[in-house]
Amino acid sequence: MRAIGLTEFGGPEVLRVLELPVPEPGAGEVRVRVHAAAVNPTDTVLRAGLVRAAFGGRPGPYVPGMDAAGVVDAIGPDTDTSLRPGDPVVAIVRAYGPRGGAYAEHVVVPAESVVPMPSGVDFPAASTLLMNALTARIALDLLAVPAGGTVAVTGAAGAFGGYAVQLARTDKLRVLADASAADTRLVTSLGADEVVPRGDDVANRFRALASDGVDAVLDGAMLHELVLPAIRDGGGLAVIRGWRGPVDRGIHLHPVSVSDGATDHARLLRLRDQASTGELTLRVADVLPADQAAEAHRRLAEGGVRGRLVLDFTAF
Repeated sequence: MRAIGLTEFGGPEVLRVLELPVPEPGAGEVRVRVHAAAVNPTDTVLRAGLVRAAFGGRPGPYVPGMDAAGVVDAIGPDTDTSLRPGDPVVAIVRAYGPRGGAYAEHVVVPAESVVPMPSGVDFPAASTLLMNALTARIALDLLAVPAGGTVAVTGAAGAFGGYAVQLARTDKLRVLADASAADTRLVTSLGADEVVPRGDDVANRFRALASDGVDAVLDGAMLHELVLPAIRDGGGLAVIRGWRGPVDRGIHLHPVSVSDGATDHARLLRLRDQASTGELTLRVADVLPADQAAEAHRRLAEGGVRGRLVLDFTAF
């Protein structure tokens, strides 16, 4: 099969077309013929070699991608699943595993990591759901703010941030969010109760709306220590890139790892259902042919992308 990957770490230019064996599903696994793969910041981190230790010394080639949409191609023996070959599905893929990620014609994943595609959407839109929505869902579950509480979301116009806003609203939380002037309408449409200008001093703006401090922050902008003053004593901070503090005033730090929920089938099904009903908005910035993955990575690095860039593997 063909895939998009790399044999050495570096900039976007290291991405190229690779010829790899078609993976065979084992017990408890499903193979998916990929039609679309979302491009996430995590993919650029893998490509640049910033977390090469995650490969455990395994040599390349390496294939990025954690979000795939496609059709079931094969089901491994002794696999307990209601899925059948030909079913349209979405899957979350562990790119650091031995079989590589979603930038490929075929991926093999645990059956628990695959759910039916949301209704009424195409493959590119469907591919933007699981990784970012699951990350937001895990963050909210870790923070465990009761209904009626107040959370703040930084980076609210991004994919993680947008899902965090929408999921927090479905949890009946008051949601404060940041945005640039150009993104204020978007973030408001996602359900934020109050939107403040983004920036390094955003904590002061959140405090102006919640004088005692918010119960928790979901830090999609990775402001880290800069957003701590917005949080009440004993509140929570969910971080998405492993920041470890320090924190004070009894604030609880919650590093979020999407891998912790990659096989939580019930949680993935719930996100799929919420996308089907419109509770979660699937946002595609652009769709590029799979062999233009380097261009997608360059555009993501330039910033300003709203929604996800998606690679089209349908005719790859």
